[in-house]
Amino acid sequence: QVQVVESGGGLVQAGGSLRLSCAFSGRPFSSYDMAWFRQAPGKERKFVASISWSGSSISYTDSVKGRFTISRDNEKSTMYLQMNSLKPEDTAVYYCNARITTARFPWGQGTQVTVSS
Repeated sequence: QVQVVESGGGLVQAGGSLRLSCAFSGRPFSSYDMAWFRQAPGKERKFVASISWSGSSISYTDSVKGRFTISRDNEKSTMYLQMNSLKPEDTAVYYCNARITTARFPWGQGTQVTVSS
């Protein structure tokens, strides 16, 4: 069974940077198009960014374009999210999972990102 462990979150001031990691295990990582999601307090979990299995196709939600960069290392079975120019509205718990709904596996515990103004 697939397991993911998100890490790299923390408390940062507005304008700062963080790099999130998603460690994947249980099946061949390169079989999955992957994505990052986030859930702010009292709100639904939402899509942030996605990356195809090869890394050749990438997509971002409009609010993070130009600030966040998604990447993956299939040899290490790990996906990353480099977050620059962070804003208070980026505060959320960040999760990783398969991009396609029907391929989703159990959600990890997520990693908390808090951006202070």
